[in-house]
Amino acid sequence: MFIYVVNINVLPEFIENFKTESIENAKNTVKEPKNIRFDVLQQDNDPTKFVLYEVYTDESGLEEHKQTKHYNKWKTNVDPMMAEKRNATKLNELFFGK
Repeated sequence: MFIYVVNINVLPEFIENFKTESIENAKNTVKEPKNIRFDVLQQDNDPTKFVLYEVYTDESGLEEHKQTKHYNKWKTNVDPMMAEKRNATKLNELFFGK
């Protein structure tokens, strides 16, 4: 499995719009054949901070995801909402529990 974690800091005035856009993207992403999981998470003590937790069968799943219409719509719509450039970490599975 291939895991991709994206940390995003959103401008306060765009929190609700970001959530809407990200949930729409996630609902479409979970339909992709190589997607195993896609979570949209919001930090409890700072609502401007979000994490996207993405799991694919392999790295090509992420690359294919980045070519989809829903991802590109999400990216175009949310980029102006971000307080800073998002950062991502690629992870390899050691133990993947329930």
